[in-house]
Amino acid sequence: MEKKKLKVLVLSDHALSTSGVGTQTRHLIEGLIEKDTWTFRQFGAALKHTDYRTTVVNEDFIIKPIDGFGTPELLRVTLATEKPDILFIFTDPRFFIWLFEMEDEIHQVCPIVWWHVWDNYPYPEFNDTFYQATDLLNCHSHMTYNMIRDHYPEKTNFIPHALPTNIYKRMSKQAIMQQKSQLLGFDRLDYFVGIWVNRNAKRKRPSDVLKSWKLFLDKLEEKRGHRKAILIMHTEPTDNEGPNLYKVTEMLKIQGNVFFSRERIDFEKMNILYNISDFCINMSYAEGFGLGTLESMMTGTPIIAAKTGGLTRQVVNHEDNTENGVALDIVQKTLVGSQSVPYIYEDYASCEDAAMGMMKLFSMNDYEKNILSDKVLKYAKEEFSLQKTIDMWHNSMLETYHNWKNKRKSWVSKEF
Repeated sequence: MEKKKLKVLVLSDHALSTSGVGTQTRHLIEGLIEKDTWTFRQFGAALKHTDYRTTVVNEDFIIKPIDGFGTPELLRVTLATEKPDILFIFTDPRFFIWLFEMEDEIHQVCPIVWWHVWDNYPYPEFNDTFYQATDLLNCHSHMTYNMIRDHYPEKTNFIPHALPTNIYKRMSKQAIMQQKSQLLGFDRLDYFVGIWVNRNAKRKRPSDVLKSWKLFLDKLEEKRGHRKAILIMHTEPTDNEGPNLYKVTEMLKIQGNVFFSRERIDFEKMNILYNISDFCINMSYAEGFGLGTLESMMTGTPIIAAKTGGLTRQVVNHEDNTENGVALDIVQKTLVGSQSVPYIYEDYASCEDAAMGMMKLFSMNDYEKNILSDKVLKYAKEEFSLQKTIDMWHNSMLETYHNWKNKRKSWVSKEF
């Protein structure tokens, strides 16, 4: 007799989309399906989809595209018809206020588990209502885990993002040179290459990245007499959420040293971009995890990153405090907020420190670069193992399901 699999209803970015949340959802679900314990139904979120037909990836992985993250009415119908064993949510709690407001209804059917991140200190007491309503809090940033575990130790774990080793991987020196020649031109084969992979938005500090690059180029010309370096910016330069990056490069007079990669490209092409790069940089003033830097590290490419949020545990080896490239100190913290997020710190690293970090990596000889690359790759594979992430999710969800089932108290309807 075939055993009954536990059904998980997932609310997150569409698992076949290219967003960080979407790809992480996909990797996790695909890994958990192999446990032969779970079956998944997802409401795949986006602002707008081009196709709203249900996608059957396989019999245990079915996705229904929706606008936004759902509504109480949609969830009520789904709880009644699908009768999930677990409700899995994965994104910012502001998108799910309506869900937490009906948590008593949800808990008549199943527990709520959450892959959670909070960008920075202080501890967000205003989130306590959300945390109390959740049965399992798996944090994908160690900083988030440190903040929450003291308040909810019985249900809080650290389970980081992770990537399959067959997607982002190191290429041979010959293949790297071939691809570098094709993408950047034969005359740039000896150029020092950096890469920045983010949305062009204020939080990501794209203009400050370009300013840092200019400072590096000026120092390179002063010390070495040339400007043989190019920065790949994988982003949309005219995104309304950020500055016009074409105009910024013109103002800084670095147009010839910046290459914009504007198109959405597949994993294989992204892997090439990381491999032809000498470093990947992230200077965001708030970064829950920072998936681009981990993708870079999986190819053996070192990173330059601010010591904030989830970036810290990537750029700094937590075992020995050595750096997987260059860790940028936070030189200014500003306390900001809004009506929905009353207070949170923003962390700023300096452009001068970032430029010095670029020069440090440029100045390494081939032997030093190879040693660093091997170190980065080893750390990424060990600390951000996809199988570990899948196993931890499998075990924590099973424990949560069985504990919840044993303690469950259903409503009883009485007629007077």
